[in-house]
Amino acid sequence: MEDSVAMQKRKHREFALASISELCSSLIPPPPSEAGSSSPGIARFASGDGSLPELQILRESNQVALNVDLRAAQIFRLGPVQSVCMVEGSDAGKQTSYSRGVAIQFRNEEDSEAFHCVYQQWKKEFNVQGGNLPNGTNAITSKSKFDEKIESSSAKMYFHYYGQLLHQQNMLQDYVRTGTYYAAVIENRADFMGRVVVDVGAGSGILSLFAAQAGAKHVYAVEASEMAEYARKLIAGNPILGQRITVIKGKVEDVELPEKADILISEPMGTLLVNERMLESYVIARDRFLTPHGKMFPSVGRIHMAPFSDEYLFVEIANKALFWQQQNYFGVDLTPLHGTAFQGYFSQPVVDAFDPRLLVAPPSFHVIDFNKIKEEELYEIDIPLRFISTVGARVHGLACWFDVLFNGSTVQRWLTTAPGSPTTHWYQLRCVLSQPIYVMAGQEITGRLHLIAHNAQSYTIYLTLSAKMWGPGAEQGGILQTSSCKLDLKEPYYRMSQPQVYPVSQDQQPQSLIQTQDVNIQSQDLDEAELMQQPSPNSCAQIDSLMQNA
Repeated sequence: MEDSVAMQKRKHREFALASISELCSSLIPPPPSEAGSSSPGIARFASGDGSLPELQILRESNQVALNVDLRAAQIFRLGPVQSVCMVEGSDAGKQTSYSRGVAIQFRNEEDSEAFHCVYQQWKKEFNVQGGNLPNGTNAITSKSKFDEKIESSSAKMYFHYYGQLLHQQNMLQDYVRTGTYYAAVIENRADFMGRVVVDVGAGSGILSLFAAQAGAKHVYAVEASEMAEYARKLIAGNPILGQRITVIKGKVEDVELPEKADILISEPMGTLLVNERMLESYVIARDRFLTPHGKMFPSVGRIHMAPFSDEYLFVEIANKALFWQQQNYFGVDLTPLHGTAFQGYFSQPVVDAFDPRLLVAPPSFHVIDFNKIKEEELYEIDIPLRFISTVGARVHGLACWFDVLFNGSTVQRWLTTAPGSPTTHWYQLRCVLSQPIYVMAGQEITGRLHLIAHNAQSYTIYLTLSAKMWGPGAEQGGILQTSSCKLDLKEPYYRMSQPQVYPVSQDQQPQSLIQTQDVNIQSQDLDEAELMQQPSPNSCAQIDSLMQNA
């Protein structure tokens, strides 16, 4: 029975195509009439001279888009109905490269599946190599690694959210974010010129268009949500750039690409850098698609942390639970639930923009090197904490923000979300303790920030802060005051009101505050290891200065 089915599939050698389009070419450019064009046609398997297998791809007008011995080509699936055939060429006999490609789109998944089934039969019969890339498995038949670790309901909502134009607009209108990416790409044209780029989680395709502006040879824009269709429209509306961009709908864990990338570009950062767990997909894309010495934009991320004091915020959160202190709510005593409600409100990280003068100690940071970190190392992040308080205050929790480095060959540029810097759509994040601790100036504060990933595409946060008591007998007994909390990064409290206005003391001049300025490191003499130790502008250095002047 199986042989009969195989014979029927084997006889089916011609397939109607919804579209045919040329890909970027380095050695065998297409005729001018065909470059960048897209039209329907057919794909046909045939036996050429000596019964060798050939693949013919013909346009609707019977023009030959590709006619090649299958031994000199490779066919890859880019999605359920999309594939690409790359013709193998050589550069003066030195290094093999795929020099010309034709992207084909089938009318439906059934036609695509049948085409690849026939191709596998031809491979088996004529011992033709190709069909799968060494950097991954067949995306259509294998179970996605993404699906194995992420809850389906969370993934559905995630891709639904990013598939809407209004949310893409929100990110595009973050001019700190978008402008920094644009500057990092355009100022480093030398890195992009003539290179193959993969845009991981392309969204609207804006970063792909930036890469094309910088002279990329070809850009593969990988996007899993419905935004891929909008990206195609936007890219098609910019044809000069768009002819060098291919949009691939699918997850980076699943899709196959016809060639390795020289550069990965992505915006994988969430709240606290790691929320949404897209950094893992960025690292997977690195392992699957990037050449050994390829570049990542961005290449390094840092989580910054500092204890803070904010009585307004603490009272605001605590007061939310007052509702449950009613002893006669329509004749019902609600107080049995007050304690649970109180802890529930303190389990929400606070996302807002705060005044950096609320910090009671200079910040520290934790480095995540995207070039080197393993995916599994992002499942659990354990950060020891140690600070020296600059003031006497009640510590209400830990304030966090992040920055990322674009380590270009020409310019090294930072994108920061630090307090006092121009506000981004990420804002900052604060973990608030339900039991504050008291510190004196010069006192040591220790603790631990422990992040554990969960399958709702986020992290559970465990925070502990400790300080020695003061007063008679405290030094002898080493008595510690300790406060801990557990928070869900997936469920933050978005507190988008403006920061509270705090009076400036007479000895604290306005120029001591963090200034708004270009986030740029001009020195070209620093290597990446040194760059990771350099505080980004509007971040550690200026906050340290602020602490000293407070």
